[in-house]
Amino acid sequence: MIERLRQWLSGEPPPAAAVPPRLRILMVCTGNICRSPTAEGVLRHKLEQAGLGAAVQVGSAGTHGYHTAEPPDPRAVRAAAARGYDLSRLRARPLGPDDYHRFDVLLAMDNTHLAWLHKRQPPATPAQAGLLMPLALRQAHVAEVPDPYYGGPAGFEHVLDLVEDACDGILERLAREQPLLDAPGTPR
Repeated sequence: MIERLRQWLSGEPPPAAAVPPRLRILMVCTGNICRSPTAEGVLRHKLEQAGLGAAVQVGSAGTHGYHTAEPPDPRAVRAAAARGYDLSRLRARPLGPDDYHRFDVLLAMDNTHLAWLHKRQPPATPAQAGLLMPLALRQAHVAEVPDPYYGGPAGFEHVLDLVEDACDGILERLAREQPLLDAPGTPR
């Protein structure tokens, strides 16, 4: 996986051989129609570009089922499409107890989501939960991805700026073979 990422970073085309998923990441927000599907779409795209699409499984879910089976917010779809990301096939779903078994890392968009994830995590499940933004390369000082739902197009652009940066940080950590989330109680 590291060699593929190095090739991508150097501009070399990735090899065609598929790799079974070695890491499973779930992006989480409230309704799964703005922030988390944007993060899913951006990370999927960047992983595909790096030749790692088969090595890392990415999904998204909401803490609540307000919008179950609905597509992402049209404003999120438009903003993402303008930057080359396709969110059109994604559908909202609520996070369930089985997600703590199916995914290795659950990345929350804000502290409310993170607290919700910790509170509802079934005992003895292997998933780690953390915030997305500490993974950012340039904007790690930004603690949360703000909810753009009640604002205008600029909010969706801001979400994309933050998410792109954090997804670049995910790719960098994968290249250095670092865990995405530090073990509980250890400094970054």
